[in-house]
Amino acid sequence: MADQTPQVAVAQTEPSADTISTANSKRKAEEQITKEMVEQQQTEQPASSSSEEQQPTEQTTTTTTDNAQEPQAQQEQQGEDDTPKISKNQLKRLRRQAAHEQFRQERKEKRKEKRHQQQAKKRALKEAVVAEAQAAGQDPEEALKKLCKEPWVAHPVPVAFIIDCDFEEYMRENEIVSLSSQIVRSYSQNRRAKYQAQLVISSWKGKLKDRFERVLKNAHLNWKGGVKCVEGDFMQAAEIAKGMMEEADVKEGMIDLLKPSGNGGLLLPEPEAEETEEGGDAAAAAAAAAAPKPKPEEEAEDVNQSIVYLSAESDYTLDKLEANTCYVIGGLVDRNREKGLCYGRAKAAKVRTAKLPIGEYMAMQSRYVLTTNQVVEIMAKWLECGDWGEAFLTVIPKRKGGTLKAESSCGTPAADNGEDDEEEENGTEEANGEAAAPEVTDQTTEQAQDVQMSG
Repeated sequence: MADQTPQVAVAQTEPSADTISTANSKRKAEEQITKEMVEQQQTEQPASSSSEEQQPTEQTTTTTTDNAQEPQAQQEQQGEDDTPKISKNQLKRLRRQAAHEQFRQERKEKRKEKRHQQQAKKRALKEAVVAEAQAAGQDPEEALKKLCKEPWVAHPVPVAFIIDCDFEEYMRENEIVSLSSQIVRSYSQNRRAKYQAQLVISSWKGKLKDRFERVLKNAHLNWKGGVKCVEGDFMQAAEIAKGMMEEADVKEGMIDLLKPSGNGGLLLPEPEAEETEEGGDAAAAAAAAAAPKPKPEEEAEDVNQSIVYLSAESDYTLDKLEANTCYVIGGLVDRNREKGLCYGRAKAAKVRTAKLPIGEYMAMQSRYVLTTNQVVEIMAKWLECGDWGEAFLTVIPKRKGGTLKAESSCGTPAADNGEDDEEEENGTEEANGEAAAPEVTDQTTEQAQDVQMSG
């Protein structure tokens, strides 16, 4: 009896055979998926590297003794059997990618079913309207016209938005994925805007271009309207954008908001007046207020007036958008690690700089950080309403706690216009297929949702 007691206790604590088999099968499936992904990555490497590694091995085996060959052969055999070591984060990412590919068809069917449900609702609504009109003795066609919205018509305007993507060396892999998501969203928002600016993506190369070609399956080739992807830098993109703004249909889209102003669309902040002590000389205070105030750094005489690079470090504030001008947005997602990259690049290229007037219009409960697509949407909204306050209030997420100020004020913290990225908490709505323009194909919608998963 004494010998049987430990065995009974062990039997009671052991899990059931079904639980063990289920856990083992899941673990083996994950290991198999990981091993297949790693092997696939290894096979994609150039064959030249493997041939170079084999040559010194053959030389050493011919010159060493039999005693030295045996340990070496054992080490080579052990290296072939062992799975290459990868980090936990890489392992998780490989598993997510495999699971995402596994359920791709299921997601496609769900989207198709949702479209069918929406179409059925529209048909039911039309039938109800027709029946109501017939019962009232009215013309059913006239009743249906009231339901139909005015057809969407593109109104291109002679102004260009350039997204500078020449910051790949400063970004991690997941940040490049986030940038691609923001570019998709930027196209969608500009495409469906009331007034459509010319959109140019510069430095279209490297991992960003490769992602659009492989993961998104060249969805950008289906984009319509005034949008181009340029391999050169933002200066070369600006030259192409100028040609796009010279086209006849774009020239005809001139609106009153884009007409030139005396200040070139930029304002310098006025320095705050110094506070005077009680009982001080009022005349001296009035004289100080009337005296000319020191100006921040002036623009160089040879600066390019047709290009404005948006940067938080600029002394100038964007007052309005003007015709035949390129507004450059830094496509940098770096979680605020790098400082002044966009400003330094603009100074080196001798172009104008400016920041969005968020501090003058909004009181924020969090940092003044915007994503690239939010900057595009804000400027597109300004083209529609001509009011920065309304544009900020419409675009900036409510979770940031932004409210309009009662009065304009200068000297407030500046917005980070695209130099930093703070993803929304659901993170990946930047490339949601439902947010895309109606002209984007179903394939583009699915690929945009792939960006959502990968982000």
